[in-house]
Amino acid sequence: MKHLFVINPAAGRNTDPAALSEKIRALCLSGGLEHEIYVTRAPMDAAERVRSCGDEETRVYACGGDGTLNEVVCGAAGMKNVSVTHYPTGTGNDFIRCFGQSDAALFSDLERLVHGSALPLDLIRCNDRYGINICSVGIDARVARDVHRIGSRLRVGGRLAYDLSLVGNLLRGINSRLTVRVGGRELSGSFALVCVCSGRFYGGGYNPMPDAEPDDGVLDMLVIKGVSLFRAAGLIGRYASGRYKEMGERAEYFAGDSIELESDSPMCVNIDGEIMETLRASFSVIAGGVDFVFPKGSAFYASRLEKSRAK
Repeated sequence: MKHLFVINPAAGRNTDPAALSEKIRALCLSGGLEHEIYVTRAPMDAAERVRSCGDEETRVYACGGDGTLNEVVCGAAGMKNVSVTHYPTGTGNDFIRCFGQSDAALFSDLERLVHGSALPLDLIRCNDRYGINICSVGIDARVARDVHRIGSRLRVGGRLAYDLSLVGNLLRGINSRLTVRVGGRELSGSFALVCVCSGRFYGGGYNPMPDAEPDDGVLDMLVIKGVSLFRAAGLIGRYASGRYKEMGERAEYFAGDSIELESDSPMCVNIDGEIMETLRASFSVIAGGVDFVFPKGSAFYASRLEKSRAK
């Protein structure tokens, strides 16, 4: 098996690609591991490199943030010989939080990662792209679009950058006109946001769907109707902490395998923190769509293995 380390030099504020490369080489040479280090040069460069792996059995390490992981996942989708994992060097690193605090820390241990094991996790397909964590449309996607710009300009990251972007976008306007088709229903009108979840955390720690499971073949979806600026202030905290049931009729939950959104003007769509604009966004789940490597000693991996053996 080949170990391909994809390093995003733009991820985080303290990533030194040269130092990380030396660390990787030392580990792989000491273990006799066939390896390659690839430093990305442009957006979606990582996806193209992963797709070029051909039929060789390859384990790909996304060395960066959630955006780097998303690019690697987009490249690996549909490739049975490729497994992926995350070595977190970004500012958010939100996806791995859904495996628990102890497991999330283990992903930063390269030696545990190279000796880890894979489990199939679900993917979210949106038009011609893929996500592994959370997708959204509406105010939240516009916030995600502006997070990196604000972070670079003000030299902040994580939750603070997200909160600053949120305030700016709230002041510019919350709601969008959408048509939403989900669960055999069609909803039209003004909506604040729609989120589609396989994972649990995004935006530097927001957790809208605390019960979402990344391997159950189900999308957890939340549709939030249009709200005023005054009312939004009281709902943000509930949304961020997964207390959507306290939003009353403003929020409606759906569990299923697909959802479709349309708009008369381009929608801003967030896919694991990566942004695209489109008039129509069709989301669907791909159960077990990618093999994801868990570090040696992962409690999440052990629990899933025990569950499988009990069947």
